Amino acid sequence: MKNQLIILGILGLGIMSCGRSERKNVDFEEWGKYWFQGKAEISSFDLLQYRYGEAREGEAVLIFVTEDFSRKNQVKLDDPEKAGRDKISVLKLNQTRDFVTGIYPYHMMLSAFTPTKEKSYGLKFTASSQEWCGQTFSQLNKKGEESYSGKLFSYFEKEGDQTFSVNGMMEDDLWNLIRINPSEIPLGNVKMLPSLLYQRLSHKEFNAESAFIQIEKLSDTRSKLELTYSSGVRTLRIMFEHDFPFHILEWEEVQNKSNGEKEITYAKRKAVKNIDYWKRNKLEDEFLRKELNLNY
Repeated sequence: MKNQLIILGILGLGIMSCGRSERKNVDFEEWGKYWFQGKAEISSFDLLQYRYGEAREGEAVLIFVTEDFSRKNQVKLDDPEKAGRDKISVLKLNQTRDFVTGIYPYHMMLSAFTPTKEKSYGLKFTASSQEWCGQTFSQLNKKGEESYSGKLFSYFEKEGDQTFSVNGMMEDDLWNLIRINPSEIPLGNVKMLPSLLYQRLSHKEFNAESAFIQIEKLSDTRSKLELTYSSGVRTLRIMFEHDFPFHILEWEEVQNKSNGEKEITYAKRKAVKNIDYWKRNKLEDEFLRKELNLNY
């Protein structure tokens, strides 16, 4: 039964992408055996998050899972079988970060939806932040080859509720592209919109910036993606397994301050598990949190 589901998933991808440009460097037979099991991959990380000039200990979680997505509405389909050509397969990333600043906590979440077989950048990105001062939510939807329309809802007066548009690649797309295949990532000079989580913490406007991407093989088993913004303010490094399924092992975000100091946010993996977590919602399932070393 499992093999039949995998084959159907792969065939569905092929039918769906007819007439559209496909990713050329991905072995989708191997890819489907891992990603179309009807499970998500959950990784927990020890997090050291800089906020207000100090390093805060916390926890991050990466949840990767494939979904049937609406091409038109850019939401998860309720009835994929009736969607026809509106259905597109995506790899979804949900990234959460939890940490405490003094007396009050931060709960942050990022979601990214990237086509699996169709050669395309991400279709949709959302980010939210909740802390005791209030909450914010941002969403960007793909409108062209490299153009996005966005909305921001914030409790800050200067940010207010606003709409905007931006052209370029999304930094938050890099995580999914690594998992699909690092060869799908454009190397060299790019126009990049910084992460929505970085935007939330920095309160910067939604503008694409010039940046440079390189991927380096560190060993027989590990590689590193490095994204450096030409402004010199920020660098993102993601360390991942060199071979499929390209597990993400750790990452760091380096912010260079005007006084010469560096603030380095760092996360290192502590556990990983493939599981249909949406079915594990009973009290008796809480032991699974211990297996993932989850504290928050």
